[in-house]
Amino acid sequence: MATISSPSAILSSSSNTTPSSPKPPSKSQLTIPPPKTALTNLTTTLTATALATTILTTSTPPSLAAVSPSNYFIYYGTAASAANYGGYGGNSDKKASAEYIYDVPDGWKERLVSKVEKGTNGTDSEFYNPKKKQEKEYLTYLAGFRQLAPKDAVLNNLALSDVSLQDLIASADSVTSTERQDANGQVYYDYEIEGIGAHSLISVTCANNKLYAHFVNAPAPEWNRDQDALRHLHQSFKTVG
Repeated sequence: MATISSPSAILSSSSNTTPSSPKPPSKSQLTIPPPKTALTNLTTTLTATALATTILTTSTPPSLAAVSPSNYFIYYGTAASAANYGGYGGNSDKKASAEYIYDVPDGWKERLVSKVEKGTNGTDSEFYNPKKKQEKEYLTYLAGFRQLAPKDAVLNNLALSDVSLQDLIASADSVTSTERQDANGQVYYDYEIEGIGAHSLISVTCANNKLYAHFVNAPAPEWNRDQDALRHLHQSFKTVG
């Protein structure tokens, strides 16, 4: 009796004997290397982007101090008599009645001048560095002067009422004096006294029938550190009105 094989058996046998075609790799197995040119362009782009980001984030913005007009404020001095000191019996608006002005560093403190001191040695105003009180600027005035005497005589007369100035002059390594005129033709005497332990800049002028003397004093260490600022204070003094 003949045996008839089922179609499934034949197909199964046939599939076992026929070489199968290799299956294509799945998507997860595909690796397509990018062209070398694309890699180079990508690297260049990333490098440029990183460089631009670095420049933007590290560039220093303009300093506020560089565009700030100053680190000082203007003091308006009235050179009022002891009777009118503090506005009593006179105009309390210093700016409106100012006879002189000078710059004061931010952070410096004003020392209150007593009526007795104003009446005896003519001190009208004073500011000092709170970190070193010997670093200071102040102004004195004397009434009854229409014009300046010779430079040497003026400095000696100032020292008569200022013991500290006497000592500084006596121990000074050098004392220099110059004469200058402002835009209005007003004459100023400028003195520089250099000693071992201290330095002093003095500016003297006459106006309003008064002699005004502006002092900038500092111990040697502070002078060496703050010389530019202290010279600015010295040059800022002038009479007004």
